[in-house]
Amino acid sequence: MDVKGTVIKYGDNIDTDVIIPARYLNTSLPEELAKHCMEDIDTEFVNKVKNGDIMVGGANFGCGSSREHAPIAIKASGISCVIAESFARIFFRNSLNIGLPILECPEAAKAINDGDTVSVNFDTGVITNESNGESYQATAFPQFMQELINAGGLVKYISSGKM
Repeated sequence: MDVKGTVIKYGDNIDTDVIIPARYLNTSLPEELAKHCMEDIDTEFVNKVKNGDIMVGGANFGCGSSREHAPIAIKASGISCVIAESFARIFFRNSLNIGLPILECPEAAKAINDGDTVSVNFDTGVITNESNGESYQATAFPQFMQELINAGGLVKYISSGKM
């Protein structure tokens, strides 16, 4: 499984209230959440994000509340993968549960710039900045996690009978 996209980059401590402001939590419809993703930190996010883009963040990405709405909004906006220095544990788990691939790689998160083109190979964990040729090593997803992500998350994976 591979992805390739343009980077939209943010800093440290991007919390779930910034990812999807609480005023929009009256719905859990992915397409509605996507309309407001990142709007309190980046009013142009919804206009510039393209299907397949890659989000890069700093340390403690996804901190804050335990709501699944945050990774749902990111995934529904078209982001194919999130790379960060580190993730809040509950965000990490919620992301995988809804089928949003995320990778911790401090070196990549620090070196990759907004607007770079990046490819990710989930079999090997290699992140390549196509804009400058540099590569970084993250932990590869085990096969069962790739199947879970490809299925669209934990519920869909279980429903498919692959477990």
